[in-house]
Amino acid sequence: MQTATMNGDLIIGTFVKEEKNRFLCLVEVSGIETVCYIPSSCRLSNFMIFDGRQVLLIPNKSQKTRTEYSVFAVKNRRRFIPINFSIANQVIEEQIYSRRFSYLGKRKNVIRETMLDGYKADLYISETKTIIEIKSILSFEAETVFPTVYSERALKQLIKIKELLLQGYKVHYMLVSLNPDVKQITINQHMRDFYEHFRECIDLGMHCCGYSICLHSGIPTLHSKINIC
Repeated sequence: MQTATMNGDLIIGTFVKEEKNRFLCLVEVSGIETVCYIPSSCRLSNFMIFDGRQVLLIPNKSQKTRTEYSVFAVKNRRRFIPINFSIANQVIEEQIYSRRFSYLGKRKNVIRETMLDGYKADLYISETKTIIEIKSILSFEAETVFPTVYSERALKQLIKIKELLLQGYKVHYMLVSLNPDVKQITINQHMRDFYEHFRECIDLGMHCCGYSICLHSGIPTLHSKINIC
């Protein structure tokens, strides 16, 4: 029987299976199968086999939620990997003023999710007209590719980014791995439309960089740079 234990506000359980609803799963908590929320629009089985793995759960404090817990991270080898893609945006926003991002220049006025001519920037540095687009990556291999699946939204973003680059905006396209064991990300040339638009953006001056995130005592923090090919 799996016993629930606390790690700060986090509870350890055992993943049982995904439900038909892609946002729900079954997790064994103190020997009881409990329906939990998965904060991901993609099915977890697209990335790895989760069944039988330890997971970290966050208690849902709102009484309006239909589940008692949300899945926060899954254990892979000796570490837990967060699965909530929005974590990457949060970590980059928190760290944006650090020396690690000094190459961005002035960062006194960083705005979250601002609209620029029909494009919503994850982060925008107004004093230098710098757009930061953040893409989360969930992979359990040392080397991975991006993107792994076709995304019309990502294509439309690149088309809009090209227009903004031509208007004089600066763009930093950040690929952020939720797994610190990822050491290299290759832009997927088999996604031909994406790759062609991506290369056009690079030719127009878009900068692409990669980072990884690591959990320290249950808190996600920026870990290291990742090579982009």
